[in-house]
This record gives sequence, C-alpha cells and structure tokens, in this order.
Amino acid sequence: MELARIRLRKPRRVLSFLCDGIPLDRDEPCVVESDQGIEWGICVLPPEPCSDEIAAEITMRVLRKALPADIESCAALDGEERRAQTICQKHIDKRGLPMNLVDADYTLDRHKVTFYFTAENRVDFRELVRDLARELHSRIELRHIQVRDRAKIIGGLGCCGRVLCCTSWLDGFVPISMRMAKCQNLSLNPGKISGQCGRLLCCLNYENETYESGEMKPPKKSDTSQAEMTTEQLATLEDDSAPPPPSVVTAPPQQQTGGTQHESHQQGPPKGRKKKRKNRKRKKGKGASS
Repeated sequence: MELARIRLRKPRRVLSFLCDGIPLDRDEPCVVESDQGIEWGICVLPPEPCSDEIAAEITMRVLRKALPADIESCAALDGEERRAQTICQKHIDKRGLPMNLVDADYTLDRHKVTFYFTAENRVDFRELVRDLARELHSRIELRHIQVRDRAKIIGGLGCCGRVLCCTSWLDGFVPISMRMAKCQNLSLNPGKISGQCGRLLCCLNYENETYESGEMKPPKKSDTSQAEMTTEQLATLEDDSAPPPPSVVTAPPQQQTGGTQHESHQQGPPKGRKKKRKNRKRKKGKGASS
C-alpha cells in the first residue's frame, strides 16, 4: 500500500491519503475522497510505500487523477460558492441571527456545502438550514469556528510581511499565554503582539522553550514610547485554553410533541387527593367500630 500527501482546496490542509497503484507526480491535481466527500486536491508528496499498520489507520484515499471534466468543475466552484454565500447571508439577515458568515465550501460533486461562521453564543439555526436546503438543493452543514480559524480561512499578511502561518503551513493551534510575551521581554503593546485574529501571535510559541530553559536571554526593551495595556486588558488577548470542537448541524432535528407525556400525567387523580380519601376511609372505619 502506498501513501501520498495531498493539499485540499478548502481549507488548505495537507493530509495523508491512500494511493493504491495511482501514479502521481508533485503538484499534479487529483480527485480524493475525504471525510467530507469528494474533493479536489493537489499532490504535495508523491506516493510512497507504507506499512499495513499505518494504512489501516487512514480512511481517506485517492480516487483518480484529475480529468478535464474535473478541472472544469473545479474552476466553476468559486462562482457557485460566492452565490451560496450570498444566499446564506440573505437568510441570516432576514431572520436576524447573531452570527457572522465567513466562507462557503462546496464538495467537488456538489452534494454538500459547508458554511463556516463565528458567533459569540449558541445560535438556533434550524430554520436557516431548512431555507438553505430548499434553495440550494444540497446537503447543508453549518460549522461554528473560532476567531483563529476565521483568520486561517480568510488569510492575509502578518506583521512580519509574510503570509499568515496558520494559512500557509500551520496545521493546528496551541494555547498562547501572556507569560510567553513577558518571558521574551516583548513590548506589551497589543499592536505588536497580537495577530490578525485579535489574539496573541502564534509565533510567540516558536522560541518560547529556548527562552524558558535559559539558553537564550531576551533582549532589553528599546521602544518605550508605545503605551502598554493593563493586565486586565491584556487578558482578553490570551488563548490559554484549547478552543472547543466546532458544532456541526447537518439536518434540522424533528420536533417531537409531548402530548402523550402530558396525557399520562392527567390520568387518575393526583397523589394528594388519594391520601385524603384514604384518611377519610380510616376515620369512618374507626367511627363505625366505636
């Protein structure tokens, strides 16, 4: 069994796929089957032999090399996703839902469309799912993401002038605390230590272990003209805890009526009345015996 590393179209992740006898070259387009469905991919690492133990843990696989019809279908996805995002935003505004739509993602076969959004609290979007299913005629999935994931999808340039790490190569996020910035003796100015997502820079973690072990001494602060924030204000930038798993809703649940349960409570007299009747019978029995 062979294993290939494939970069998906959205989001740009590099994952391992089983490649059973399909020759792929580097940067060659292909069609794969992932946990989301049929998707478009670009080969990053050509197929290499792997052990049976590793192959047993991987469920995703390469289906075929990209055909001319697949290339045309992939080229039309961007326009269809913009249309789906416009429709979803229209229904969100119509129902007044407190959520911010980030992006839409179609599978290559158009059987499924995933909408990514951010929200401060839980949102009841069951009616929204029904509206989108009626209009788009596809399987609908709404995925609640965090602010760091939003920056990963949108992309952009960091304060270093390069493409964001989370967009280009970073696979996952680790908790970043204010202790890392203080250990490296950095200026506690949010404009310098926070990223596009509004949280602390992910690159604070890259050399943190070296500073904490004492192998490298932090430089002295040279710029003191910038006003620094208080501890309470800086706490809003921290991300000490791992983000919760995204909440996914693929279909609105069927509402069950509670009529039978209500009727069962109404059958027979209440417990208090039963006790009163028993006490009356006991008193009558005692009076007759006397």
